[in-house]
Amino acid sequence: MPEIHQQRVARIATESFADLLGLELVSNRPDHVVVRMPYRAELGIGRIHGGAISALIDVAATASFWSNSDLTETAMGATVGFTVNFLKLAVNSDLTATATVRRRGGTLCTGDVSVTNEAGDEVAMAVVTYKLTQ
Repeated sequence: MPEIHQQRVARIATESFADLLGLELVSNRPDHVVVRMPYRAELGIGRIHGGAISALIDVAATASFWSNSDLTETAMGATVGFTVNFLKLAVNSDLTATATVRRRGGTLCTGDVSVTNEAGDEVAMAVVTYKLTQ
């Protein structure tokens, strides 16, 4: 992937709100991004808040949609919506979101995100729809 696209994905996964959550970009290749959220008490004591997990999902999915090297500098995008299923209680653990683009349409993209805890247990999964225009 060209350097400019690597930088764009890294910026999405770590700036602003992502930085507030302490997110870290683990890996980045076309249509596949992995983002880690280190545990800290502000995310929830006894269990990690579903809103924090949802934000991790949104950031990872957004980064994966922007990982396409065909995008122009004037491209714009926004999350249209996502459905998340919480599968297991996330307790005092770093979480890792693996986002994979399933389809790129004319302007709408769809992808899947799996969130796992440090033990490798899947704690949430989501299907994400994203609007991306050139």
